[in-house]
Amino acid sequence: MSDQPLPVVFVEDDDDLRAATAQTLELAGYRALVFAAAEPALAALDASFPGVVVSDIRMPGLGGLEFFRRLHRLDPDLPVILVTGHGDIALAVASLHEGVYDFIAKPYPADRLLEAIRRAQEKRALVLENRVLRAAAARGGDDIAFLGEAAAMRRLRATVRQIADADVDVLVEGETGTGKEVVAEHLHRWGRRSSRAFVALNCGGLPETVIESELFGHEAGAFTGAQKRRVGRIEHSDGGTLFLDEIESMPPSLQVKLLRVLETRRVEPLGTNESRKVDLRVVAAAKVDLSDPKARGDFRSDLYYRLNVVTLRLPPLRERREDVPLLFGAFLRRSAERFGRPLPDLTAEAREHLARHDWPGNVRELLHFAERFVLGLHGEPSVAEASAAPDEGGLAEQVERFEAELIRAALRETNGDVRATLARLRLPRKTFYDKLKRHGITRAEFAMSEGED
Repeated sequence: MSDQPLPVVFVEDDDDLRAATAQTLELAGYRALVFAAAEPALAALDASFPGVVVSDIRMPGLGGLEFFRRLHRLDPDLPVILVTGHGDIALAVASLHEGVYDFIAKPYPADRLLEAIRRAQEKRALVLENRVLRAAAARGGDDIAFLGEAAAMRRLRATVRQIADADVDVLVEGETGTGKEVVAEHLHRWGRRSSRAFVALNCGGLPETVIESELFGHEAGAFTGAQKRRVGRIEHSDGGTLFLDEIESMPPSLQVKLLRVLETRRVEPLGTNESRKVDLRVVAAAKVDLSDPKARGDFRSDLYYRLNVVTLRLPPLRERREDVPLLFGAFLRRSAERFGRPLPDLTAEAREHLARHDWPGNVRELLHFAERFVLGLHGEPSVAEASAAPDEGGLAEQVERFEAELIRAALRETNGDVRATLARLRLPRKTFYDKLKRHGITRAEFAMSEGED
């Protein structure tokens, strides 16, 4: 979301009221766009306007109701609040059936106007975000996980295109779920090797006794159970690309052999002394910073330096929050097609989650959230959301955070109403207030108004 003040158009022919209201809006944190007549206001607005329109009904020239009707034709989802005199209340009530968002009778307290604008602004934000999501869904394509308008993602795509045709080994670093394999696939797809095999192996997903045979292959009789010759992943990727995921998990004994392959471009299958030439490009991926000796652990420094010809770092989703709506919209389209469901509209609860969540599981977690949203399960916390990232504390700390989030969610849904929240959470009043104090939650921040306490 933008950090700029949200705009409010205020149309009023009374000079004093117009000046006073502009000051009220500015003090409340809005950007006041004031007009003495409807015609110039109409000329300044279009369907992309992110704010709210407030207009008097009785004005010389174009009246407020006709002004609304023209705005409605421009964008039927643009919230318009009409200001009326006592004699126009019946007209204002009737205008609600035409689509006017709200009306306020003169004289009105500033709080009444600001509350109407706040609610209208929330609606407008949801409408515009749903449009962005649907546009993103329409153009998602097959490269969804590679989408992004953040500066880091634009630089990453430009670098991948620049080096795709170069026969240079690449190291891709990034947290779990950031799309390291997607980058490797694009390096292959956009380069001259695209017509040959893209071969992937997760170094952390196989035991040491198996990974050596998977990588280097073996001849018949090389070990017990080896009844026939097997071509290893290295040899199979001849002419193409070999992707080694979680390379930091590769056993040290195999690191020496891989280093030799990288230096000689030759492979020796198990059970033979024959050396076979291979033409391959290696893309290795790691979840840790291999340049840091502490993070590297027992990963060989000479292998790191051999792989580190070009290093691409994938930013976590929390560092490119502006891409969350774009990705979410694309994932919604794919999920809706997969499950045969219509594209759902974004809810206020989901919008808040998209904006505030840190996404420790990155793009993969966002995809799973989109899938649940399409299935109508977005109100239920998933295991991924209930659990924290590995560096976010132990079980007790994770349970505490999960409990606090459930309480906040209940308060949001009930607008801070204590009785309704107690009923929803099935908690005694004293226990509820004890938990508020422990988690540092203030009920008033969720309350629409000061109700029963």
